Amino acid sequence: MKLVAYRKEENENYRTGVLTDSESIADVEELSKQFGEKTLPANPVDFYTHALEYIEELQKILQEATGYESLSLHDVHLGMPLGKAKKVICVGKNYQEHVHEMKSDIPDFPVLFAKFDNAIIGPEDEIYYPSITEKLDYEVELTVVIGKTASKVKKEDAFDYIAGYTLANDTSARDLQKRTPQWLQGKSLDHTTPVGPWVVTKEEMDNSHAVNIRSYVNGEVRQSSNTEHLIFDIPFLVNFISEIMTLEPGDIILTGTPHGVGLAMEPSGLLQAGDRVKLEVEGIGTMENQVKKV
Repeated sequence: MKLVAYRKEENENYRTGVLTDSESIADVEELSKQFGEKTLPANPVDFYTHALEYIEELQKILQEATGYESLSLHDVHLGMPLGKAKKVICVGKNYQEHVHEMKSDIPDFPVLFAKFDNAIIGPEDEIYYPSITEKLDYEVELTVVIGKTASKVKKEDAFDYIAGYTLANDTSARDLQKRTPQWLQGKSLDHTTPVGPWVVTKEEMDNSHAVNIRSYVNGEVRQSSNTEHLIFDIPFLVNFISEIMTLEPGDIILTGTPHGVGLAMEPSGLLQAGDRVKLEVEGIGTMENQVKKV
């Protein structure tokens, strides 16, 4: 399944929807009222609080449901599919060739940093380019969505705690990132990190360890790799992070970006106002956002 957060009007709250085909969505709460044994939450934040339970219920509903109302994707606005970011945990230096292009060393342990909700935007929103930076860069990342409370999870059990996967652009202000040893200030600018366009539930993407991942700027391929090249794979990350902190339903993990970022290009391929950045991960789809100077 592909799950979205959508609204029809700008002043409306986002609601949880599910794609019924490539062009249409159905409202999850309305589906559950018509065909389910329990009413599922309209609010995406509430839905992901019990993500695995509600996903299982929704799968049962869709097996039986017929004749329900649907909406065209062209008639709605898609938001960040989980509604709101809870913990946003990012992994740096997690593809070997990216580590080399950044003239760094392969880490012995995952390099973790955080983003906050102020940075998160939806799949159809503009990426802001604020005047505080002159070096805005793109980073395509496969993103893991946690589906149930996870503490000290064994690697062999990691996928039991995952609800699904989405895309994120870990847009980075390289000049701010590099001016101190800690990266946070270059990674958490307002309105810079699109997430979406939907969450693909894990049963539809059981090969997340080996999917193609790419980014494009104005139609030009910039990054092209495969998640098989992750230094620390998804089970390792879930194990490692859950040993440090309890992961909760609705938390997301940005698993790292491959080589081909703008900062490493000669000449520089850093973003400019008006650029369009498209991300693509096999099994999920694409997300495209325009850069806007603010």
